Amino acid sequence: MTPRVLSMKNLKIGIVCYPSIGGSGIVATNLGNELAKLGHQVHFIAYEPPFRLNLNAPNIYFHKVNINKYDLFKYPDYTLPLAVTIEQVQRKYNLDVLHVHYAVPHATAALLARRIMRQNNTSLPKIVTTLHGTDITLLARDKNLLDIIKYSIERSHCVTAVSQSLKNDTLKVLKTKKLIKVIYNFYTPLPATISRERVRKGLRIKDNDFLAIHLSNLRPVKRIPDLLKIATLMRSHKNFKLLVLAGEPFAKYQPLVKKLKLKNIIVKENVKDVENYLNAADFGIYTSQDESFGMGILETMSYGKPVLATLTGGVPEVMRNGIDGYLLKVGDTKSFVDKIKMLLNNPELIKNLGQNAAKRAKKKFSADVIVKQYLERYTQTCKQEKDLL
Repeated sequence: MTPRVLSMKNLKIGIVCYPSIGGSGIVATNLGNELAKLGHQVHFIAYEPPFRLNLNAPNIYFHKVNINKYDLFKYPDYTLPLAVTIEQVQRKYNLDVLHVHYAVPHATAALLARRIMRQNNTSLPKIVTTLHGTDITLLARDKNLLDIIKYSIERSHCVTAVSQSLKNDTLKVLKTKKLIKVIYNFYTPLPATISRERVRKGLRIKDNDFLAIHLSNLRPVKRIPDLLKIATLMRSHKNFKLLVLAGEPFAKYQPLVKKLKLKNIIVKENVKDVENYLNAADFGIYTSQDESFGMGILETMSYGKPVLATLTGGVPEVMRNGIDGYLLKVGDTKSFVDKIKMLLNNPELIKNLGQNAAKRAKKKFSADVIVKQYLERYTQTCKQEKDLL
Protein backbone atom coordinates (compact mmCIF):
# COMPACT_ATOMS: atom_id res chain seq x y z
CA MET A 1 0.00 0.00 0.00
CA THR A 2 1.35 3.45 -0.93
CA PRO A 3 2.26 5.55 2.14
CA ARG A 4 0.15 8.67 2.68
CA VAL A 5 1.73 12.11 2.62
CA LEU A 6 0.77 13.68 5.95
CA SER A 7 0.29 17.23 7.09
CA MET A 8 1.61 17.28 10.65
CA LYS A 9 -0.49 20.31 11.53
CA ASN A 10 -3.63 18.28 12.07
CA LEU A 11 -3.41 14.58 12.83
CA LYS A 12 -6.14 12.00 13.26
CA ILE A 13 -5.22 10.13 16.42
CA GLY A 14 -6.84 7.06 17.93
CA ILE A 15 -6.40 6.52 21.65
CA VAL A 16 -6.99 3.10 23.20
CA CYS A 17 -6.97 2.97 26.98
CA TYR A 18 -8.72 1.66 30.05
CA PRO A 19 -11.38 4.23 31.00
CA SER A 20 -10.97 3.66 34.74
CA ILE A 21 -9.63 6.00 37.41
CA GLY A 22 -6.14 4.47 37.17
CA GLY A 23 -3.16 6.58 36.16
CA SER A 24 -2.97 5.29 32.58
CA GLY A 25 -6.59 6.18 31.88
CA ILE A 26 -6.16 9.63 33.38
CA VAL A 27 -3.02 10.32 31.34
CA ALA A 28 -4.55 9.00 28.11
CA THR A 29 -7.67 11.12 28.62
CA ASN A 30 -5.73 14.27 29.49
CA LEU A 31 -3.50 13.74 26.47
CA GLY A 32 -6.50 13.37 24.16
CA ASN A 33 -8.12 16.48 25.60
CA GLU A 34 -4.95 18.53 25.06
CA LEU A 35 -4.45 17.22 21.51
CA ALA A 36 -8.05 18.10 20.66
CA LYS A 37 -7.52 21.65 21.94
CA LEU A 38 -4.60 21.95 19.52
CA GLY A 39 -6.87 21.06 16.62
CA HIS A 40 -6.07 17.37 16.20
CA GLN A 41 -8.93 14.93 15.70
CA VAL A 42 -8.94 12.47 18.61
CA HIS A 43 -10.83 9.17 18.67
CA PHE A 44 -11.13 7.27 21.97
CA ILE A 45 -11.76 3.54 21.66
CA ALA A 46 -12.80 1.71 24.85
CA TYR A 47 -15.62 -0.25 26.47
CA GLU A 48 -16.97 2.93 28.05
CA PRO A 49 -16.09 6.65 27.95
CA PRO A 50 -13.12 7.58 30.17
CA PHE A 51 -14.54 9.23 33.26
CA ARG A 52 -12.66 12.52 32.72
CA LEU A 53 -13.47 12.79 29.00
CA ASN A 54 -15.65 15.67 27.82
CA LEU A 55 -17.61 14.11 24.98
CA ASN A 56 -18.99 17.51 23.98
CA ALA A 57 -15.57 19.05 23.39
CA PRO A 58 -14.58 19.88 19.81
CA ASN A 59 -12.48 17.25 17.96
CA ILE A 60 -13.31 14.50 20.50
CA TYR A 61 -14.93 11.25 19.35
CA PHE A 62 -15.79 8.12 21.30
CA HIS A 63 -16.22 4.61 19.87
CA LYS A 64 -17.58 1.93 22.16
CA VAL A 65 -16.22 -1.61 22.13
CA ASN A 66 -19.15 -3.97 22.61
CA ILE A 67 -18.32 -7.09 24.60
CA ASN A 68 -20.67 -10.00 24.08
CA LYS A 69 -20.86 -12.84 26.57
CA TYR A 70 -21.33 -16.16 24.82
CA ASP A 71 -21.99 -19.38 26.70
CA LEU A 72 -19.38 -20.97 24.46
CA PHE A 73 -16.64 -18.98 26.21
CA LYS A 74 -15.96 -19.42 29.91
CA TYR A 75 -14.52 -15.89 30.05
CA PRO A 76 -15.64 -12.91 27.92
CA ASP A 77 -12.96 -11.77 25.47
CA TYR A 78 -11.98 -8.11 25.02
CA THR A 79 -9.02 -8.30 22.63
CA LEU A 80 -11.00 -9.57 19.63
CA PRO A 81 -13.92 -7.11 19.71
CA LEU A 82 -11.41 -4.33 20.40
CA ALA A 83 -9.44 -5.29 17.27
CA VAL A 84 -12.61 -5.30 15.18
CA THR A 85 -13.69 -1.89 16.53
CA ILE A 86 -10.26 -0.42 15.81
CA GLU A 87 -10.45 -1.64 12.21
CA GLN A 88 -13.96 -0.23 11.80
CA VAL A 89 -12.88 3.17 13.15
CA GLN A 90 -9.85 3.15 10.86
CA ARG A 91 -11.93 2.31 7.81
CA LYS A 92 -14.25 5.26 8.49
CA TYR A 93 -11.87 7.91 9.79
CA ASN A 94 -8.48 7.07 8.23
CA LEU A 95 -6.39 7.57 11.40
CA ASP A 96 -2.73 8.55 11.16
CA VAL A 97 -1.68 7.27 14.59
CA LEU A 98 -3.09 4.69 16.95
CA HIS A 99 -1.81 5.45 20.44
CA VAL A 100 -2.39 2.47 22.71
CA HIS A 101 -1.85 2.52 26.46
CA TYR A 102 -0.62 -0.90 27.67
CA ALA A 103 0.93 -3.59 25.52
CA VAL A 104 -1.67 -6.20 26.48
CA PRO A 105 -4.38 -6.24 25.39
CA HIS A 106 -4.32 -2.90 23.56
CA ALA A 107 -1.17 -3.12 21.43
CA THR A 108 -1.97 -6.76 20.71
CA ALA A 109 -5.44 -5.82 19.48
CA ALA A 110 -4.02 -2.96 17.41
CA LEU A 111 -1.59 -5.30 15.66
CA LEU A 112 -4.36 -7.75 14.90
CA ALA A 113 -6.52 -4.90 13.61
CA ARG A 114 -3.76 -3.89 11.20
CA ARG A 115 -3.75 -7.39 9.78
CA ILE A 116 -7.47 -7.02 9.07
CA MET A 117 -6.89 -3.55 7.61
CA ARG A 118 -4.27 -4.87 5.23
CA GLN A 119 -6.58 -7.64 4.08
CA ASN A 120 -9.40 -5.11 3.55
CA ASN A 121 -7.07 -2.70 1.77
CA THR A 122 -7.66 -0.11 4.51
CA SER A 123 -5.07 2.58 5.24
CA LEU A 124 -2.64 1.59 7.98
CA PRO A 125 -2.07 3.79 11.04
CA LYS A 126 1.23 3.77 12.90
CA ILE A 127 1.10 2.18 16.34
CA VAL A 128 2.53 4.07 19.32
CA THR A 129 2.52 1.99 22.51
CA THR A 130 2.92 3.57 25.94
CA LEU A 131 3.98 1.35 28.83
CA HIS A 132 2.56 2.38 32.20
CA GLY A 133 3.96 -0.33 34.43
CA THR A 134 1.50 -3.14 34.98
CA ASP A 135 2.26 -4.74 31.63
CA ILE A 136 5.90 -5.07 32.71
CA THR A 137 5.96 -5.20 36.51
CA LEU A 138 3.13 -7.74 36.71
CA LEU A 139 1.94 -9.24 33.42
CA ALA A 140 5.33 -9.71 31.76
CA ARG A 141 6.46 -11.82 34.72
CA ASP A 142 3.74 -14.30 33.82
CA LYS A 143 5.22 -16.88 31.45
CA ASN A 144 1.80 -17.26 29.83
CA LEU A 145 1.90 -13.61 28.70
CA LEU A 146 5.60 -12.79 28.34
CA ASP A 147 5.93 -13.73 24.67
CA ILE A 148 2.83 -11.85 23.50
CA ILE A 149 3.86 -8.74 25.46
CA LYS A 150 7.33 -8.83 23.94
CA TYR A 151 5.89 -9.37 20.45
CA SER A 152 3.40 -6.52 20.84
CA ILE A 153 6.10 -4.12 22.00
CA GLU A 154 8.65 -5.07 19.38
CA ARG A 155 6.09 -4.84 16.56
CA SER A 156 4.89 -1.39 17.62
CA HIS A 157 6.29 1.42 15.49
CA CYS A 158 7.12 3.48 18.56
CA VAL A 159 7.28 2.60 22.25
CA THR A 160 7.32 5.02 25.18
CA ALA A 161 7.60 4.45 28.92
CA VAL A 162 6.45 6.80 31.68
CA SER A 163 9.75 6.69 33.59
CA GLN A 164 13.39 5.71 33.19
CA SER A 165 12.81 3.12 35.90
CA LEU A 166 10.08 1.46 33.83
CA LYS A 167 12.22 1.58 30.71
CA ASN A 168 15.04 -0.18 32.56
CA ASP A 169 12.63 -2.82 33.90
CA THR A 170 11.25 -3.41 30.41
CA LEU A 171 14.67 -3.94 28.87
CA LYS A 172 15.64 -6.25 31.72
CA VAL A 173 12.47 -8.34 31.88
CA LEU A 174 11.86 -8.69 28.15
CA LYS A 175 15.52 -8.79 27.14
CA THR A 176 14.60 -6.65 24.17
CA LYS A 177 16.64 -4.21 22.10
CA LYS A 178 13.55 -2.22 21.12
CA LEU A 179 14.14 1.53 21.28
CA ILE A 180 12.04 2.95 24.13
CA LYS A 181 11.59 6.68 24.64
CA VAL A 182 10.88 8.00 28.13
CA ILE A 183 8.00 10.49 28.17
CA TYR A 184 6.75 11.34 31.62
CA ASN A 185 3.13 11.63 32.61
CA PHE A 186 1.65 15.09 32.92
CA TYR A 187 -1.16 16.71 34.82
CA THR A 188 -3.04 19.96 34.41
CA PRO A 189 -4.59 21.03 37.73
CA LEU A 190 -8.12 22.34 37.48
CA PRO A 191 -9.20 25.27 39.64
CA ALA A 192 -11.18 24.29 42.70
CA THR A 193 -14.90 24.94 42.32
CA ILE A 194 -15.66 24.62 46.04
CA SER A 195 -13.75 26.53 48.70
CA ARG A 196 -11.27 24.73 50.92
CA GLU A 197 -13.31 25.72 53.98
CA ARG A 198 -16.54 24.34 52.54
CA VAL A 199 -14.98 21.02 51.52
CA ARG A 200 -13.40 20.54 54.93
CA LYS A 201 -16.66 21.42 56.65
CA GLY A 202 -18.44 18.80 54.51
CA LEU A 203 -15.85 16.24 55.61
CA ARG A 204 -16.19 17.37 59.23
CA ILE A 205 -12.59 18.52 59.25
CA LYS A 206 -11.80 21.37 61.64
CA ASP A 207 -9.65 24.37 60.73
CA ASN A 208 -6.79 23.12 62.90
CA ASP A 209 -7.01 19.51 61.69
CA PHE A 210 -4.12 18.14 59.65
CA LEU A 211 -5.59 16.40 56.60
CA ALA A 212 -3.57 13.79 54.70
CA ILE A 213 -4.86 12.66 51.30
CA HIS A 214 -4.34 9.48 49.30
CA LEU A 215 -5.55 8.88 45.72
CA SER A 216 -5.34 5.41 44.16
CA ASN A 217 -7.15 2.46 42.63
CA LEU A 218 -6.46 0.45 45.83
CA ARG A 219 -4.63 -2.38 44.04
CA PRO A 220 -2.50 -4.59 46.35
CA VAL A 221 0.68 -2.87 45.14
CA LYS A 222 -0.56 0.34 46.83
CA ARG A 223 -0.15 -1.34 50.26
CA ILE A 224 -3.32 0.13 51.74
CA PRO A 225 -2.80 -1.84 55.00
CA ASP A 226 0.38 0.21 55.54
CA LEU A 227 -1.64 3.38 55.02
CA LEU A 228 -4.16 2.23 57.62
CA LYS A 229 -1.41 1.25 60.03
CA ILE A 230 0.03 4.76 59.77
CA ALA A 231 -3.41 6.20 60.57
CA THR A 232 -3.56 3.85 63.56
CA LEU A 233 -0.18 5.02 64.85
CA MET A 234 -1.40 8.62 64.55
CA ARG A 235 -4.53 8.03 66.65
CA SER A 236 -3.10 9.83 69.66
CA HIS A 237 -2.94 13.01 67.56
CA LYS A 238 -6.60 13.96 67.54
CA ASN A 239 -6.15 16.57 64.83
CA PHE A 240 -4.75 14.08 62.25
CA LYS A 241 -7.21 12.89 59.61
CA LEU A 242 -6.73 10.67 56.55
CA LEU A 243 -8.83 11.11 53.41
CA VAL A 244 -8.76 8.26 50.88
CA LEU A 245 -10.08 8.97 47.38
CA ALA A 246 -10.67 5.42 46.17
CA GLY A 247 -10.90 4.47 42.52
CA GLU A 248 -12.73 1.27 43.36
CA PRO A 249 -14.86 -0.03 46.26
CA PHE A 250 -13.13 0.26 49.63
CA ALA A 251 -15.27 -2.54 51.14
CA LYS A 252 -12.45 -5.12 51.15
CA TYR A 253 -10.51 -2.95 53.61
CA GLN A 254 -13.41 -2.23 55.95
CA PRO A 255 -12.75 -5.31 58.12
CA LEU A 256 -9.22 -4.02 58.76
CA VAL A 257 -10.54 -0.53 59.53
CA LYS A 258 -12.93 -2.10 62.02
CA LYS A 259 -10.20 -4.29 63.54
CA LEU A 260 -7.90 -1.29 63.99
CA LYS A 261 -10.81 0.74 65.39
CA LEU A 262 -9.97 3.64 63.10
CA LYS A 263 -11.99 6.79 63.55
CA ASN A 264 -9.66 9.24 61.81
CA ILE A 265 -10.20 8.00 58.25
CA ILE A 266 -12.63 9.28 55.60
CA VAL A 267 -13.24 7.37 52.36
CA LYS A 268 -14.75 8.79 49.17
CA GLU A 269 -15.21 6.49 46.18
CA ASN A 270 -15.00 7.38 42.48
CA VAL A 271 -14.65 11.10 43.05
CA LYS A 272 -14.53 13.17 39.86
CA ASP A 273 -13.78 16.60 41.33
CA VAL A 274 -10.46 15.57 42.87
CA GLU A 275 -9.26 19.17 42.63
CA ASN A 276 -11.61 20.24 45.42
CA TYR A 277 -10.33 17.59 47.81
CA LEU A 278 -6.67 18.12 46.91
CA ASN A 279 -7.13 21.82 47.56
CA ALA A 280 -8.63 21.01 50.97
CA ALA A 281 -5.79 18.66 52.01
CA ASP A 282 -2.51 19.55 53.73
CA PHE A 283 -0.22 16.86 52.33
CA GLY A 284 -0.25 13.57 50.41
CA ILE A 285 0.77 10.10 51.56
CA TYR A 286 1.60 7.13 49.29
CA THR A 287 2.84 3.77 50.58
CA SER A 288 3.18 1.73 47.38
CA GLN A 289 5.30 -1.37 47.00
CA ASP A 290 6.17 -0.23 43.49
CA GLU A 291 5.25 2.70 41.24
CA SER A 292 6.36 3.11 37.65
CA PHE A 293 5.52 6.81 37.96
CA GLY A 294 3.03 7.79 40.67
CA MET A 295 0.18 9.77 39.13
CA GLY A 296 -1.46 10.45 42.49
CA ILE A 297 1.83 11.91 43.71
CA LEU A 298 1.99 14.30 40.76
CA GLU A 299 -1.63 15.35 41.20
CA THR A 300 -1.00 16.12 44.86
CA MET A 301 2.16 18.09 44.08
CA SER A 302 0.33 20.09 41.41
CA TYR A 303 -1.86 21.60 44.11
CA GLY A 304 1.11 22.73 46.16
CA LYS A 305 0.97 19.93 48.70
CA PRO A 306 4.10 18.17 49.98
CA VAL A 307 4.16 14.39 49.66
CA LEU A 308 5.37 11.49 51.77
CA ALA A 309 5.99 8.52 49.48
CA THR A 310 7.94 5.30 49.23
CA LEU A 311 11.35 5.25 47.59
CA THR A 312 10.49 2.87 44.76
CA GLY A 313 10.34 2.63 40.97
CA GLY A 314 9.89 5.94 39.19
CA VAL A 315 8.82 7.93 42.26
CA PRO A 316 12.28 9.55 42.76
CA GLU A 317 11.99 10.84 39.16
CA VAL A 318 8.77 12.64 40.10
CA MET A 319 9.58 14.11 43.51
CA ARG A 320 12.80 15.07 45.27
CA ASN A 321 13.56 13.94 48.80
CA GLY A 322 13.71 16.83 51.24
CA ILE A 323 12.63 19.34 48.58
CA ASP A 324 9.08 18.41 47.52
CA GLY A 325 8.43 16.08 50.45
CA TYR A 326 10.12 12.95 51.75
CA LEU A 327 10.95 9.53 50.30
CA LEU A 328 10.84 6.62 52.75
CA LYS A 329 11.49 2.90 52.64
CA VAL A 330 8.66 0.60 51.60
CA GLY A 331 6.91 -0.75 54.68
CA ASP A 332 8.62 1.64 57.10
CA THR A 333 5.43 2.94 58.66
CA LYS A 334 7.30 4.31 61.69
CA SER A 335 9.33 6.69 59.51
CA PHE A 336 6.12 7.87 57.85
CA VAL A 337 4.68 8.65 61.27
CA ASP A 338 7.84 10.47 62.33
CA LYS A 339 7.68 12.68 59.24
CA ILE A 340 3.99 13.40 59.76
CA LYS A 341 4.66 14.51 63.34
CA MET A 342 7.50 16.71 62.12
CA LEU A 343 5.20 18.37 59.56
CA LEU A 344 2.47 18.79 62.18
CA ASN A 345 4.79 21.01 64.18
CA ASN A 346 6.23 23.00 61.29
CA PRO A 347 3.69 24.85 59.11
CA GLU A 348 6.45 26.89 57.47
CA LEU A 349 8.13 23.69 56.29
CA ILE A 350 4.84 22.44 54.85
CA LYS A 351 4.45 25.71 52.97
CA ASN A 352 7.99 25.62 51.53
CA LEU A 353 7.81 21.96 50.50
CA GLY A 354 4.42 22.56 48.90
CA GLN A 355 5.65 25.54 46.91
CA ASN A 356 8.61 23.52 45.67
CA ALA A 357 6.30 20.65 44.70
CA ALA A 358 3.99 22.91 42.70
CA LYS A 359 6.91 24.53 40.85
CA ARG A 360 8.41 21.17 39.93
CA ALA A 361 5.07 19.80 38.73
CA LYS A 362 4.56 22.80 36.46
CA LYS A 363 8.11 22.95 35.14
CA LYS A 364 8.70 19.25 34.45
CA PHE A 365 5.29 17.57 34.19
CA SER A 366 2.98 20.10 32.56
CA ALA A 367 0.93 19.63 29.39
CA ASP A 368 3.04 22.28 27.64
CA VAL A 369 6.14 20.16 28.16
CA ILE A 370 4.83 16.62 27.65
CA VAL A 371 2.23 16.95 24.87
CA LYS A 372 4.90 18.50 22.65
CA GLN A 373 7.07 15.42 23.19
CA TYR A 374 4.23 13.09 22.14
CA LEU A 375 3.56 15.15 19.02
CA GLU A 376 7.23 14.89 18.11
CA ARG A 377 6.98 11.10 18.49
CA TYR A 378 3.87 11.00 16.32
CA THR A 379 5.54 13.10 13.64
CA GLN A 380 8.70 11.03 13.51
CA THR A 381 6.77 7.76 13.62
CA CYS A 382 4.47 8.76 10.77
CA LYS A 383 7.52 9.49 8.61
CA GLN A 384 8.85 5.96 9.01
CA GLU A 385 8.97 4.16 5.69
CA LYS A 386 9.53 0.72 7.16
CA ASP A 387 6.44 -1.18 8.24
CA LEU A 388 6.71 -3.85 10.90
CA LEU A 389 3.79 -5.96 9.70
